[in-house]
Amino acid sequence: MITAAIWRRARQLADQDTAFVTATVVRVQRPTSVEAGSVALVLDDGSIEGFVGGVCTEHSVRAYSLQAIASGEPLLLRVLPFAGEADADPAGEEVGREDGVVTVQNPCLSGGAVEIFLEPVLPAPRVLVVGETPIAGAVLRIGGELGLDVVGVGGDEVQPRRGDLALVVAAHGRDELQALRRGLEAGLPYVGLVASTKRGTALVAELRGDGVPDELLGRLDVPAGIDIGARTPAEIALSILARVVAVRRDEGAAAADRRRPPVAAGARDPEEPQLAVDPICGMTVAAVPSTPSFRYEGQTVYFCCEGCRTAFVAQHEHAGVGD
Repeated sequence: MITAAIWRRARQLADQDTAFVTATVVRVQRPTSVEAGSVALVLDDGSIEGFVGGVCTEHSVRAYSLQAIASGEPLLLRVLPFAGEADADPAGEEVGREDGVVTVQNPCLSGGAVEIFLEPVLPAPRVLVVGETPIAGAVLRIGGELGLDVVGVGGDEVQPRRGDLALVVAAHGRDELQALRRGLEAGLPYVGLVASTKRGTALVAELRGDGVPDELLGRLDVPAGIDIGARTPAEIALSILARVVAVRRDEGAAAADRRRPPVAAGARDPEEPQLAVDPICGMTVAAVPSTPSFRYEGQTVYFCCEGCRTAFVAQHEHAGVGD
């Protein structure tokens, strides 16, 4: 059962446009340290607020919650006790995956099983729209119906932030260059310019002359949108938003694919939490600051607990301590 404190915290995170996962224990098999109905929140930095099991269960919940945030898809996580070396997956703790369900063996469990439903709560992706034209107005009007956070901004006010999906410039010559440059240099998944092919070519040449590299210019969609023979502002807006939706879905699938395979070790990108495999027990963990870790031979190795970290350090004492 969700507590009032967790409910209030979930509302606060949603109001702050922070991605998180609601982790709900739906079934337990004794012995366990958690009750069915317990709810915790897992933030996009890997921190957990609330209780859904012991330390080792939390590692599995954290790791697969980050995957749920990446894919945007809910997931049922089954955490089973370790069945022994013969039955364990040699690649790590995951022993089964089917549509919407992942089964893992937790080497830290002494018995019992837990099933936890992981439901991601994601902010609507932001789409910046530059211009006060009929086409810009139609993009603003229709975009909200597609679950997008569509925001009108001035050309000199474009300030992309992490998580933004797209920039659409439909200003008909006003403040276009600066806006396009900021969107491209920020690496937004989609940057589109409403312009004719002739005028678009001229603007691209001007951006190139200002030092914008060709690899970024190649990502500019001009004329913006999918060719559907659009003529009216609403039809043109529809063609642009169709392209934005396609990019959104492709980006989500690519992010999920990037995060799905666990990695043994390596530097972690602080912007995108990764998974790692504890070299002592074989458990999959999230490579986040709160996870026990150790620098060894130029790489960061992550562990499920301090006990595994201590064992790793002891095994490698002959090679010297970490760097």
